[in-house]
Amino acid sequence: MTQVTRDVIETVYRDEARRVYATLVRLLGDFDLAEEALHEAFASAVENWEHSGVPDNPRAWLVSAGRFKGVDALRRRGRLDRRRAEVAGRFEDIAGANAAKADRDVEDDRLQLIFTCCHPAIHPTVQVPLTLREVCGLTTEEIAGAFLTAPATMAQRIVRGKAKIRDAGIPYVVPTAADLTERLESVLVVIYLVFTEGYSATSGESVARADLCGEAIRLGRLLVELLPDPEAVGLLALMLLQDSRRAARTSPEGDIILLADQDRSLWDAGRIAEGLALVGRALASGRIGAYGVQAAIAAVHARARSAADTDWARIVALYDALFAVAPSPVIDLNRAVAVAMRDGPAAGLARVEAIMARGELAGYHLAHATRADLLRRLGRSAEARSAYADALALARQEPERRFLRRRINELS
Repeated sequence: MTQVTRDVIETVYRDEARRVYATLVRLLGDFDLAEEALHEAFASAVENWEHSGVPDNPRAWLVSAGRFKGVDALRRRGRLDRRRAEVAGRFEDIAGANAAKADRDVEDDRLQLIFTCCHPAIHPTVQVPLTLREVCGLTTEEIAGAFLTAPATMAQRIVRGKAKIRDAGIPYVVPTAADLTERLESVLVVIYLVFTEGYSATSGESVARADLCGEAIRLGRLLVELLPDPEAVGLLALMLLQDSRRAARTSPEGDIILLADQDRSLWDAGRIAEGLALVGRALASGRIGAYGVQAAIAAVHARARSAADTDWARIVALYDALFAVAPSPVIDLNRAVAVAMRDGPAAGLARVEAIMARGELAGYHLAHATRADLLRRLGRSAEARSAYADALALARQEPERRFLRRRINELS
């Protein structure tokens, strides 16, 4: 295979694989069969595209190839009875129609699959990891890292979720308007966790994964179009405002650049303008939830022309409001950082140490890194080195590990 064809297939896989997979899940009605069919479809592409050329619509070609592979697998397994044969005979028409409507938001198969994975019959502790695995293609290890859970435990949850969908006959459809609101909260959690994994990868060589951020934002847009709830609007605003900083967050060598040190001219003005407009829309609704408040916090940063211009008093007040509607130790930690910026590192350190004394963030490397930074700013170098070492022992992302090592060396 030529390098050109290889590059094309790799690009198509990166951009289209989860869309093709979601469509195959809907058509074949089986997660594992769809996964097998997806990989066989791409194997067929490797064999065929070199000679016949890349098709005009690679996604439709892959759906069609995967459908054939799935039907063949059903035949081999003896599961293709007369009714399945009739349905299988319509697969090609369905796949073609779906490809033709691929740009229509409400027809997006991945959004349908998210709602399927967030069905109320599936336990809440299973909904999010199942969706991250099946819709977004995160590995079990990545999902386990995001939840601070053992990979084996997370794998069992995902298997249980797939079995529940299969055994209960849960349909692969966007729910009716009456059911949308009920299931919205889980869907918002899923989309934001996809974005969070993209914005700050739990492990690996890169700070961020732009593909996951883009996927989450795309799904957020679909959801706002389908159900313009203020919290959905707030979540989309939050993601856009955070993603606007992407180009300024790392050096050309891939090292972390802290918010205070970023070149704000590199921030994406288009994303900021869209995000600020959405924040205004969410706040104007009068129904402000956790995502809307977080978006308002991101908006304060976006409006500041420099780090020194940041309105930290406003951010502390917003974190107070956020903690009132969605109390969590991580939000409490972020509020402590804002207090440190408003009132000084000693005030922030007292809050951080009180939070850590409760033991809830013992395994969270950013809690140790935050404490270390405040100790460093107070000139307590030996204690800061020890806290940075604690953070380094827990961090799994290589750029973060380099940053922590650099801080330790500076304090030595």
